[in-house]
Amino acid sequence: MQTRPAPASADAPAHHRFWPRRLPHTLHPPATSLWRNLEVSALRYPAKPALVYFDRLTTYAELLAQAERLAAHLRTQGVQDGDRVIVFMQNCPQWIVAYYAVLRANAVVVPVNPMNKADELGHYITDPDARVAICAADLAGELVKANAGVPEGERLRHLVVTHYSDAIGPQAEIPPAWQAWLGARHDAPVLESGSVATWQQALACSASLPEHNRGPDDLAVLPYTSGTTGLPKGCMHPHRTLMHNAVASVLWGTSTSETVSLVVVPLFHITGMVTGMHAGIYGGSTIVLMPRWDRELAGRLISAWRVTHWTNIPTMVIDLLASPSFDQYDLTSLVNIGGGGAAMPQAVAQRLFDLFGLRFVEGYGLTETAAPSHSNPPDHPKQQCLGIPFMSTDARVVDPDTLQQLPVGEAGEILIHGPMVFDGYWKRPEATAAAFVELDGKRFFRSGDLGRVDEDGYFFITDRLKRMINASGFKVWPAEVEALMFKHPAIAEACVIATQDAYRGESVKAVVVLRADARGKTSEADILAWCREHMAVYKAPREVQFVDALPKSGSGKVMWRWLQEQEAARASAT
Repeated sequence: MQTRPAPASADAPAHHRFWPRRLPHTLHPPATSLWRNLEVSALRYPAKPALVYFDRLTTYAELLAQAERLAAHLRTQGVQDGDRVIVFMQNCPQWIVAYYAVLRANAVVVPVNPMNKADELGHYITDPDARVAICAADLAGELVKANAGVPEGERLRHLVVTHYSDAIGPQAEIPPAWQAWLGARHDAPVLESGSVATWQQALACSASLPEHNRGPDDLAVLPYTSGTTGLPKGCMHPHRTLMHNAVASVLWGTSTSETVSLVVVPLFHITGMVTGMHAGIYGGSTIVLMPRWDRELAGRLISAWRVTHWTNIPTMVIDLLASPSFDQYDLTSLVNIGGGGAAMPQAVAQRLFDLFGLRFVEGYGLTETAAPSHSNPPDHPKQQCLGIPFMSTDARVVDPDTLQQLPVGEAGEILIHGPMVFDGYWKRPEATAAAFVELDGKRFFRSGDLGRVDEDGYFFITDRLKRMINASGFKVWPAEVEALMFKHPAIAEACVIATQDAYRGESVKAVVVLRADARGKTSEADILAWCREHMAVYKAPREVQFVDALPKSGSGKVMWRWLQEQEAARASAT
């Protein structure tokens, strides 16, 4: 039931009138490492299911024991305090075991998108100076191929390889399209000048572990985010930034140890990692894992496990509601549903409310802010809105040139200050310096997004300063896609822009100039097929347009914005 907004004091921010009365405005999260959260939950709830994956349950005691054994194995392979370790697989129990094992080994997690191909993976080996990786067997080939292209002194020296079927029992009800993929067994990869261990071998390690010595300010995870230029950058998140948003997410979503959450948002992504995994482990709740999105499986899992909380991308809700089997599923257990990455259509939000009394709670955040920097109050959400500044957060809209705060309703750049903001970009001091400004003695992160604030203090996004495409919640950076496309021998020039997509929100389009000797010999379909082979599927263009030349400014720069405006005009006309 929606409650009446609280009266605000004269000097309080406008959004405090809509702040959940049960919650403080700021937090003092535990001054411990993220590993301690698993230790505490395993001590409190040893026999309670921590993870559900098809027909297999993993208790908190089992999760702790597996993470400790894998951590011991990592130390025997030379992983030292502060070393970076790659985790490369789809959502599965092994992903969570691997993540916490790296933390227990006093090391740093480098989560990598499992859709990346060999051409993209080399950077994730060399940039963080990773020497050890934990990966799924179906992805090991791409990682080995990438490793072969890395300079000899910078290569991976050890792999731990797991099969998804290692965590699936014989009674699992797997979607038909996934049965071959999830059940497949792969030959052990050969790592040049390195060693490979199976999951079972790694968990059988009996070596002792050193003392866990990580604290709030030690680096915990290095998720990568791309930008307007160059290769992806590692975002340095210490334990304290993730801890804050894990605790805040539990409180904001009224979660308890009895919560059952559906986690289908990818764990390598900051949202799945923080609001799905870290919040669940901190709260001692049960996490129902899905490896990928499948609407029928989601409907069955929500019904069977009486799921109470579901963070998602709005396209998932749209898809589930459109299922011809929808009336067979029982969604009445849901008490909290929300997400981000794209705006929730008003009609869909209304249907959720009419059917189940659920208000879809939209939020906003970036890799740099450990997921939410803004969220709608559960009792007072506004549709197609970023929400209000999250717990302990000061967010402002400023003129991007003068940095002067702008009045209500006027669009400017969104700046964010709070304990969840990352420390900076790995090995990128210049990029770090450019990403922050100081206002009123506070260090604010420049989001690169344009937004406005309404009279109630709610934030709305209006545009992007950064050049970025949002495809079903996945950020696609045109500069990165262009750099990969230039490896195609037939491409002379390429400019990547966004196209409107009724389902995904936006899709990727490449405007291409072919080399003279390739014209008439290379088709749009050839380029599309090559892109799907050499880059993650969400990055790969879904449309290619051949042109004789790209429009350029007087300084010789490609006028991508003009091409984007032309594409928008074409879409409006149709």
